[in-house]
This record gives sequence, C-alpha cells and structure tokens, in this order.
Amino acid sequence: MIASQNFPESTVPARLQAPMEALCKVACDLSRTIARGPLAGALGADVGDTTHGDTQKALDVQADDAFAAELTGSGIRWYASEEQESVVELDPDGDLALAIDPLDGSSNIDVNVSIGTIFSIFEADDEPDASFLRPGTEQLCAGYLIYGPQTALMVTFGDGVQHYVLDPVERTFMLVNANLKIPAQASEFAINASNYRHWSKPIRAYIDDCLAGDTGPRAKNFNMRWVASLVAETHRILNRGGIFLYPSDARPGYENGRLRMVYECAPIAFLVEQAGGKATTGSDRLLSQTATDLHARTPFIFGSSDKVDRVAAYHDLPDQEVSALFGTRGLFRA
Repeated sequence: MIASQNFPESTVPARLQAPMEALCKVACDLSRTIARGPLAGALGADVGDTTHGDTQKALDVQADDAFAAELTGSGIRWYASEEQESVVELDPDGDLALAIDPLDGSSNIDVNVSIGTIFSIFEADDEPDASFLRPGTEQLCAGYLIYGPQTALMVTFGDGVQHYVLDPVERTFMLVNANLKIPAQASEFAINASNYRHWSKPIRAYIDDCLAGDTGPRAKNFNMRWVASLVAETHRILNRGGIFLYPSDARPGYENGRLRMVYECAPIAFLVEQAGGKATTGSDRLLSQTATDLHARTPFIFGSSDKVDRVAAYHDLPDQEVSALFGTRGLFRA
C-alpha cells in the first residue's frame, strides 16, 4: 500500500508498518467514496451530535468505523477518536496507541472542498487516557491524509516529513518527496476574519500589519486564505509557506480556541516542526503542551517560522505596549 521505490532510502519503521498500511487501505476506500460524492449517498447528512458538542456527518461515522475495524490486529492497543467519547481497546497485546480525527473538515463534504484524516501514534500506556494525555514531543509518528484533486499522505516518523501521493490505479501511495520543507518566504495568511472583533489585541495587531500591505510596518502585500478545513490549510502551508491562525477569542466556548489538542493540533504541530516551521498556542510551543482531557481544545498558530515568531512577539509585549500598537494600527481607525 505504501511504496518507496522513488526514494529507496526512505522507509517506514518496522513496528509502524502495519498501522500505516491499515490507515492507507482505508484512505484508498474513502478517497473513492468521496470522489463519487452524492452518487455514494448522503455523505454530508447530519446524523447526530458527539458528546462534546460537534455535529456528526454520515461520513464521519463511516470513516471512524472503517479505521477502527482495519486497525484491529495492527498492533494498536488503544484507539482514541474525535468521534467517540472515550478510548477503545483494539488489540489487548498491542504496544501502540493511535489518536485520530477520522474525517477533518466534514462540513465541506457537500461543497467538494478538500477534507482529510489526521492521526498520531504514541507508545501505549497501561492506562488508556494516559497514552494520549502527554506532551506532543512524545509522538512516534504523525500525519494526515488529504482527499482532494489528489489524495495525498503527509507523515513524519521524527526524521523529516515524507509526502506520498495515491496512484488510484495501483491503489498505492507513492513517495514523491522524502524530506519536504516549508518555504521560508511566503505572503499568505489564513484566518477567519469575520471574528476580528472577538480577537485579542495581539492577534488584531498582527493581522492589521498584514492588511496594511506595502505601506505598513511589514512593507509587503499579503493575501488572505481561509478554507475551513485544517488539512487543506496545512497542505497549502507545507507546500507554499505562510501562517495559519485559529486563536482563542472572546466568544463563549472559544476561550481556549476550538481545535482539539490530541486529534488535530499535536499531530499537525509535529509535521510542521519536522518540515522546518513552528507551531504555538500563540505564545508557547504547542508540542510542549499536554492536553488535560481527550477532547481538550487549544489555540493554534503554525507555519513559516518567522511569521509564527512575530505573533509570539506580539503576545510577549506588555499590555500597555500592545494596546498602543493596536491603537495606532487598528483596522477600523483612520
């Protein structure tokens, strides 16, 4: 399922081969189902809500069931899914623990926008939750599968980022880049600008500087992107550079951001760092953080190192300084 003849020196660690094969097999099936769209049924239909408040789509449940079934027997003892309230035991004798968002961006199913699967693998602990409530630096492997015009796999085993593309005829993921790096120079930022009024002053000051263009303090014109699919945003940044921001804000329920530490942010942060970028909560390194529960949320900012560092610098300023900065550069000020 995973071929590496293009780069023979690039290999999947032996103990991770079985779970990677399982993930890729399900991804091949999902890719075909997603490509059929409404011909495959009402994939984007609401089928209920999770216990932690997210709407589930039909394909969310279908993907979760498929991954859990295929990963059984692959050495995964504990399976933690964003679609389930608690950890499930797959292989009692397994020594690995896998966290997964089976279908990221499922609100985009019906509009034919790229969606994906995010995963990470840890050493299994005897206690199921303890296998995942640990710093992101302890991940053995992390990656995502993106279902778009191409179906691709981005994965790291702690020694760089490997980029595979699915050959739909052979149903095999072929390695196309054995050591992908985020471009250092980029002029794109991704954020949901409709929430501007709810952001903290450091975030607003940073975005104001971007919007000011070549006549502002950055002396450069920027383009804004917002796909509302984390895998799509990540894929663009890994290939083109830039920055993604999903900060905390003043709305009820958004005090700690909205993205999940275990299922989304830690895996993406591992990939980004291995590709030469940075990932933070706004001010602190994301991979140094530990989730307090399986479905804990966190603010998340990642991308090209210089841009992430600049956001962190704004957060490090004393409040009176960032207030003055925002006061002179505010979006709605003359």
